[in-house]
Amino acid sequence: MTAASRQRIQDEPAFVLHSHPFRETSLILDVFSRSHGRLALVARGARRPRSSLRGLLLGFQPLLLSWFGKSEVRTLHGAEWQGGQPYLQGTALMCGFYLNELLLNLLARDDPHEQLFDYYRATLKRLADQSDHAATLRCFEKHLLQELGYALVLEHEADSGKAVRPELCYLYAVDRGVLPDEGAESSGIPVLGKTLLDMAKDDYADPATAQQSKQLMRALLNHHLGGRTLHTRELIKDFQKL
Repeated sequence: MTAASRQRIQDEPAFVLHSHPFRETSLILDVFSRSHGRLALVARGARRPRSSLRGLLLGFQPLLLSWFGKSEVRTLHGAEWQGGQPYLQGTALMCGFYLNELLLNLLARDDPHEQLFDYYRATLKRLADQSDHAATLRCFEKHLLQELGYALVLEHEADSGKAVRPELCYLYAVDRGVLPDEGAESSGIPVLGKTLLDMAKDDYADPATAQQSKQLMRALLNHHLGGRTLHTRELIKDFQKL
């Protein structure tokens, strides 16, 4: 990306991931944009009562944002609400905060992920429209790791290349993949072959698959988070089976 292209961006599709007050009347926004990735923007005067931005810079709502600047924190100079996205409520809202926290912790600044942006938008709609939030989260977690270069190989053993069999027990090693469960000497996350094959198809209808996939994805995400705690996950893990 050239310096000139970073100076002024007009009408870029984006979502607000997080915001916090800045000085007396402004906001600092962490946004996920389609073509420019995650970046920080200062929205000057956005907290003033008569600001055109007041009440507009909400999470989980599709926006067109315009900004300028070359520094780490750029300056917002326009925002337009796109509509079409139902508001998240209840458990769906908590799941949305969880998605945002994943993106904030795992996406590098100024690293575009256009397909992930589109998938995030579709996931928000799915959270609003469907009740199986756990399955929605597993699909997004798997897609996120794939976008970051950590795609899960679920249908074949890592070393031998043998096809995973649904009736067998396996171990999933974070740094290697699927391994046969050979007893006490082996290390990894225990998982049924059927669970691995269901995950490959994004099918979480089986209760055993739902439980084991949650444990596997949690272990993988914890590894890539490098010890950082996801506060939203702590809030909801005892509240719902997510």
